[in-house]
Amino acid sequence: MKTVLAAAVLTLAVSACSQPPSAAGPARVQVSEVLCRPTPKGRDVTACYVTLTASQNDRLVSVSTPVAAEGQIHEMKVEGGMMRMAELPQGLPLPAGEAVSLRPGAEHIMLIGLTQPLAEGDQIPLTLTFEKAATFGARAAVRTPSVAGPHGGH
Repeated sequence: MKTVLAAAVLTLAVSACSQPPSAAGPARVQVSEVLCRPTPKGRDVTACYVTLTASQNDRLVSVSTPVAAEGQIHEMKVEGGMMRMAELPQGLPLPAGEAVSLRPGAEHIMLIGLTQPLAEGDQIPLTLTFEKAATFGARAAVRTPSVAGPHGGH
């Protein structure tokens, strides 16, 4: 009897350990529409845009690329009647199932200290790091966005 009971407890323990951590499965973020603006002559910064859809609540926590010294996640907001840009040091929340579009005049990625000018038609690598989902490597097309934000973007 003790052997049968011990085997049953062991079977339950092994079964519990082999279950996925969440019924929703692992965190995933769908990445689409990745682009970065060409740089004007003499500038070493640019803005990049992307659409992110997370399978569960997540957060974009950092962005990097070998063509810039630093990548930052920014927001645009009105303060005192002036549109201001500010870094989001805690990253950008990604609500489950909602497409979050980083776009001109709104949340966006800034690449600072570019090592080379970015020209229309180029492609650059971006590494997107999330709080829960796996790090994602993307190729960003360098082109001017087709629709500028309400304040013309960057």
